[in-house]
Amino acid sequence: MKVGVVHNPRSHANMGRSAEYWAPDDVMLVRPATREALEVDLIAFAARGVELLVIDGGDGTIRDVLSLLPRAFGQASPLIILLPSGKTNVLAIDLGVRRGWTLHEALIAARSPKAVIKYRAPLEVSWDDGRAAMSGFVFGLGAFVRATKMSKSVNRMGAFHGLSVGLTLIGAATGALFGGARDHWREGVPVELSIDGEPAPKGNRFLLMATTLKRLPLGIKPFGPPREGLKALDVDAQPQRLLSALITLLGGGDAPWLARQGYRRGDAKSLRIQTCDAFVLDGEVYEGSGGLTVSLGPTLRFLAS
Repeated sequence: MKVGVVHNPRSHANMGRSAEYWAPDDVMLVRPATREALEVDLIAFAARGVELLVIDGGDGTIRDVLSLLPRAFGQASPLIILLPSGKTNVLAIDLGVRRGWTLHEALIAARSPKAVIKYRAPLEVSWDDGRAAMSGFVFGLGAFVRATKMSKSVNRMGAFHGLSVGLTLIGAATGALFGGARDHWREGVPVELSIDGEPAPKGNRFLLMATTLKRLPLGIKPFGPPREGLKALDVDAQPQRLLSALITLLGGGDAPWLARQGYRRGDAKSLRIQTCDAFVLDGEVYEGSGGLTVSLGPTLRFLAS
């Protein structure tokens, strides 16, 4: 089995450790400094017949690799192993990949007859302005963008992984709950949304999120019971009964009043979005450009253990 490793020395857990990084002589190891260099490396991997692709980095590294994967490998994507070394590692949490997994341990697991393979399809974000599509696992706008920017401060305080997610959610909820009716958290952002071709209610959005993950950090379940596919949570601006809604939604529960008060969630094949406000894809904030589509991408194979 030919192995290629994408190692990001700038990921949180990798900083200062690259000099001692171990890889067998027959493993192709790259440390691309730019997205352009990463594309070149992935094309070279495909040309050499790489069957096992190891991604040693955080959510952003995974997003960049998966976004470029179709251009390099076409439809013959390799088996993927994650060595979670970022600040949050949402995909690794979903797959059950433990933190601290080494390349040596991962390669042994890949050759084991007891290897566990899991399947996940990322979501794809396509821009109307012709920019290259991006693949990821968590999309959000509105309060999610503000919460993501807040998480950078949380990380600088030394909180990472589940603790980072928890503190960010607490901060976001506090801002939304106690900011008042004219607070920037509650007033939302202008969005035109249609789900599978059906227009959603008009008006600003307090929050719009989508994911293809089954499990999220800290066991929260804002999209309901764990399941496959693209799932969306759509919340009107000036959210009503926000504290009760947060408790119900984050616990994975449901209530008849949620939809009546502007909290909508469900499965989808695609989301059509018109907005000039920023959005987040796997921890990275992107400026809005008008129109974009969020849809379900091709299914990929991941080694879970």
